[in-house]
Amino acid sequence: MCIEFLHSVRWTRGTSKSDLCLVLWSCVLLRELEQTSPFVRKIHIDELWLYKNPPTASYVPTTVLWPLVFIVPTSVMFLYFLVKRDRTELCQGLLALSLALGLNGVITNIIKLIVGRPRPDFFYRCFPEGREDLDDVTDIASACTGEAVAIQEGRKSFPSGHSSFSFCSLGFLSLWIFGKLSVFSRKRGQGWRLVVGMAPLILAMMVALSRTSDYHHHWQDVVVGSLLGLFISYLCYRQYYPRLTSPYCHLPYLMVSTVLQPKLAKDTSGGEVPNFLDPESPMEEQIKWI
Repeated sequence: MCIEFLHSVRWTRGTSKSDLCLVLWSCVLLRELEQTSPFVRKIHIDELWLYKNPPTASYVPTTVLWPLVFIVPTSVMFLYFLVKRDRTELCQGLLALSLALGLNGVITNIIKLIVGRPRPDFFYRCFPEGREDLDDVTDIASACTGEAVAIQEGRKSFPSGHSSFSFCSLGFLSLWIFGKLSVFSRKRGQGWRLVVGMAPLILAMMVALSRTSDYHHHWQDVVVGSLLGLFISYLCYRQYYPRLTSPYCHLPYLMVSTVLQPKLAKDTSGGEVPNFLDPESPMEEQIKWI
């Protein structure tokens, strides 16, 4: 549906079209990274206790994570669209979210592959039936007898992908809701707006913490993954939307210029009115950082 909108909304300097290409490219790169083998880190006997937790099923499996990451924020944006009927706002929100998820996926997987940290249950991925005679084994990873796919996934613990994706997606949704409700600008003192905006963050926290409870990640993996996802979501949000304390925080930059231009024309007594949509206009930089 958003593809149809791309032909009917205004673009500034073609950046949004290039962002769409960047999102598609990041999806292709993410798919390739998912199939790449990580660095094989040596595991010594004296550190084996870190990776000998019992194998358990995920409390939040990928079949639940991906709908949570993709469907929840997009559904909220489409519901807002049904009320406001503003296609430009919808496309800007979806582009910002897609860019955040794409960048988060690529960066998270690159770190996973380079670090190659074993998961807390790696021992039982390596030896599904268990093994006690390890006195003569100098490198646990080289002696694995388990399934290759399970072992490869067992070496992708740092950082937590569940944590980074949930905080990237739901963290972006919280920022988006904060902006739409003007929580930190015009509507301060109304606690319910803050609670509504924080609800996605609380859900993301629950997903992240579940990864330590099911022994699929170390606590350091979860902390770094959560901070990484939240940081990327904020960067991509600010690329499209003003700061949350701005009086125009409920609008994307592309729409802020259309609001300010007639106001300036009304306040200007004679002379030429600057074109906010002109990338060479001196007001363009001011709009970017309001």
